[in-house]
This record gives sequence, C-alpha cells and structure tokens, in this order.
Amino acid sequence: MVSIKGGRKRMVTGVVSTLTAGLALGAFALSGTANGATNTPEASRHAKPTIVLEHGAFADGSSWNGVIADLRADGYPVVAAANPLRGPAADAAALRTVLDHVKGPKILVGHSYGGNVISEAATNDPQVKGLVYVAAFLPAPGESALELTNKYPGSTLPDALDPVTYQQSDGSTATDLYIQQDKFRHQFAADVPAAQAALMAAEQRPIAQSALEEKATSAAWKTIPSWDIVTTRDLNIPAAVQRFMAKRAHSHTTEVAASHSVAVSHPHLVADVIERAAHATVR
Repeated sequence: MVSIKGGRKRMVTGVVSTLTAGLALGAFALSGTANGATNTPEASRHAKPTIVLEHGAFADGSSWNGVIADLRADGYPVVAAANPLRGPAADAAALRTVLDHVKGPKILVGHSYGGNVISEAATNDPQVKGLVYVAAFLPAPGESALELTNKYPGSTLPDALDPVTYQQSDGSTATDLYIQQDKFRHQFAADVPAAQAALMAAEQRPIAQSALEEKATSAAWKTIPSWDIVTTRDLNIPAAVQRFMAKRAHSHTTEVAASHSVAVSHPHLVADVIERAAHATVR
C-alpha cells in the first residue's frame, strides 16, 4: 500500500493507491527542444519529458485543462492532441504526427478510447518512455474496445447513446455515436459539477461506431512501462474490466472512486500519477 500524499506539492484525498506489477495544444519550443530548454548537454540532463495527452470519445482536449495546469505549474511541457475518433489505426497515425514533432523524451497519456490510440502510436517509438492510462482501454492485438467493455458486466453506455447515421462521400453510410445530453452527466461525469457537465455534454465529440469495433494491431504496454488509473464508479468501462487490463499489462495501478471523467473531477490525482511515471522513467 503506497500513499499518494507523501511529499507531494498537492494533497490528494479519498484515494486508495495500490501498486501492481484535441488539436495539438500547448507550446512547441522554438529553441530546438520540446520544452523550450537550451540545447546543451547540461540542459538536456535536467530537461523534463513532454507530456502528450490523448482524449477519448465524447470529449475533447479541454477535458485535460485541470491536469495541464498542474503539470505546467510543476515545469512540464504539455501537448494535448486532438483525437479524430475515427479508428485506432487512423487515430494513431494522427497522433504519431504530433509525437514526431515533439523532440526528446515523452510520457504518453490516454483517457478511455485514447488508451487504444496510445497503445498503437507508441509502438516502436524509443522516445516514449512511459504510458499512463486514465480510465482507459489497454487492448491486446486482436481486441476491440467494444469487446473489452463487454468482458465483464457493468457498462450502461449502450442505453445512453445517441447514434447518428450519415452518408459518406463515396455513397456508403457510417454511424457516429454521441451520449444523449440529458444522460451525459449520470453516464459520463457524475462527480463533475452539474453546470460543468452540461458544458461537456454540449461540447462532446462523437466517435465512429466502427472505431469501437476495430481490433488493435499492437500493444506498446508490452514493452513500455505503464501506469493505470482505475475508476471504480465508472459506468462506461467497468472497474472489473479496467483491473483485468491493468493486471495483464503489469501496470502500476491507482484506484479512485471516480466517474469516467476522472481527469476533470480529480485533476490533481491524474497529474500526480503522470509525474510519478515521468520521475520513474526519465532520469
């Protein structure tokens, strides 16, 4: 049993911590390094890794605002990437364009379906030093988000969805998934203030239904150290599913009694876990 509070700048309460085995936002440096440090051997030894954040379905980059504020206050350069939410392969390719632009070591963080994306995008990238999964999927090759969600009971997402079918330019049809706005807070953000959750519902970005059915082709967590925040009051990805994936990946796991929107409701906790990953992997 490890306490999160000891020696930290921010106090985190109500959390049980256990150790088990949008658009590219943020400032890109113009001085030759991602964090704006001078490109000298001395600066390189003390430079902090860039934190790259990937949001999931029904959200956007603003879902990381509180986390970004904490990380920047502690001196970390941060980029919040826009996730197209079209499918793991295509979304990972988009994220890799961001990773290629950011020089130096990186910690890659994914929320929800963003976990699928970082697992693929980080594969064979030696500059990604750690992976942090936040109420997220950690698929193995051949698994989909939908398959993992249904591995254990508990998700109430299907009854809250608002599917929208549309015609594509080639004449075929596709379906985007939203969460019904009047069900959004209960389903996605029960521990977020009502007014804030209402804004999140209005600003949500849809995910292609096919993205949740697309199977993973690689799993960076097999070779890169990982950390996992398991949300025990999650109605999207049941806690049992999250625990299964974290255990399989030998992730350093923190459990918190939070909704799926843990980065919004518990930004200090999420930032602390990200910083622990950075401290452990980038020297």
